[in-house]
Amino acid sequence: MRTLTTTEELAQFCQEAATHDYVTVDTEFLRERTYYSKLCLVQLAMPGTSDETAVLVDPLASGISLQPLYDLMADETTVKVFHAARQDLEIFFHDGNVIPAPLFDTQVAAMVCGFGEQVGYETLVRKIAKETVDKSSRFTDWSRRPLSEAQKSYALADVTHLRQIYEYLRDQLAKSKRDIWVREELAVLRAPQTYQIDPGNAWERVKTRTSSGKFLAIVRELARFRESYAQARNVPRSRVYKDDALIELASTKPKDMNDLSRSRLLLREARKGEIAEGILKAVAAGQACPSEDYPVVDTRREKLNVNPALADLLRVLLKAKTEEMGVAAKLIASASDLDMLAAGDRDVPAMRGWRLEAFGADALRLCNGEIGLAVKGRAVKVFTL
Repeated sequence: MRTLTTTEELAQFCQEAATHDYVTVDTEFLRERTYYSKLCLVQLAMPGTSDETAVLVDPLASGISLQPLYDLMADETTVKVFHAARQDLEIFFHDGNVIPAPLFDTQVAAMVCGFGEQVGYETLVRKIAKETVDKSSRFTDWSRRPLSEAQKSYALADVTHLRQIYEYLRDQLAKSKRDIWVREELAVLRAPQTYQIDPGNAWERVKTRTSSGKFLAIVRELARFRESYAQARNVPRSRVYKDDALIELASTKPKDMNDLSRSRLLLREARKGEIAEGILKAVAAGQACPSEDYPVVDTRREKLNVNPALADLLRVLLKAKTEEMGVAAKLIASASDLDMLAAGDRDVPAMRGWRLEAFGADALRLCNGEIGLAVKGRAVKVFTL
C-alpha cells in the first residue's frame, strides 16, 4: 500500500483521479484536544483493483501541501464518494475552504435503498461487498508516526470496499429513479452554513430548565464568549467551561473574581485571567440586555394539541409506505414530525420535496379524512373513503 508524503506525489495521483468518474474518500482525525478536527490521514481510491488505484495521504508529512487534494475535491467532473460524510466535509471546509462536489454519501443512499437507518459502513461492506472489516484499529491515535501496518490496512479498507458499495447503490438509485431523493438530502451537506458555528447561536445547544428570558440572556452571553474563545484558541469548549458550570454561572451571576472563586463547577483555570474576565463581562452583558432582545425558546412543539389517535394512524401509514418503498422510516419523518402533523402543523420536512410525494401527500389525505387504512394479511393497505 502506498503512502503519499510529498506534494508532487499527491498532485500526480489527484491529476489521474480527476480523469475518472468518481473517487472514494475517507479521513482519520483527532478532536479530543482541539475545537476543530486535526486531520491525520486521508484515504483515496480510484475505480479499479490494482494497488496503484488506492493510496494513503499523510497530511502530517513535513513540507506537504494538500492543495492538489482540495483542487480534486472542487473538480466538478469527478464524484467524491464518502460514507457518513459530515465530519469529513467539515474538515475540508475548515482546512481547505472547499466542500467536495459533486458529492455522494453512501449512508444516505443506503437509507433510500432500504438498508435501514444510519446504516454503518461495516454493514454495507458485509451485505454488498461480501467482505468483513477489521475494526481493531478504529480507536487508535492517528496522529502518531509511524503508522502500523494494521492501521494502514484498516484505513485503506474504508475506501477500497467503498467503490463496490458506491457502484451498487448508484445503480439501484438509477433503476428506482430515486437519485433525486439523495441529491435533495445532500443539499444540507453541501451548504457552507452547515459547518459555520455562530457564537451568537451557541446558547441553543445548552439545555436549561427555564424559559426565563432574563436568565437565557445571561446563558446566551456566556455561551457566546465560550464559543468565541474556543474557536480563537482551537480548544474544546468543555476546556473553557462545561454546560453545568455555565448554568451555575447564569444562576449565581458573579460580579467579581471573589464571586467566581465560590463556584463549585468552574475549572480552576477559568477562575483567573482571560476566561474569568470574559465570564464577568458576559454575565454583565446578559444582565444589561433589554427585555425586547431576550432569547426566546421555541415551545411550539410543547404546546401542540396532538390528536393521539391520528398520530398513531400516521405512524401506521409511515410504516406501510416505507416498507412498500424499502426506505428507512426515519429518513422521511420523525416521531415528533408525525405529532406535529397530527396537531395540524404542516411545516415539517415530510410536506416538502421528495417526501411529499413518498408520504406527505397521503399523510395529508389521512389527516383530512380522505383515505383510510386496512389490514390485509400482514400488509397495511390504503383505501379511499
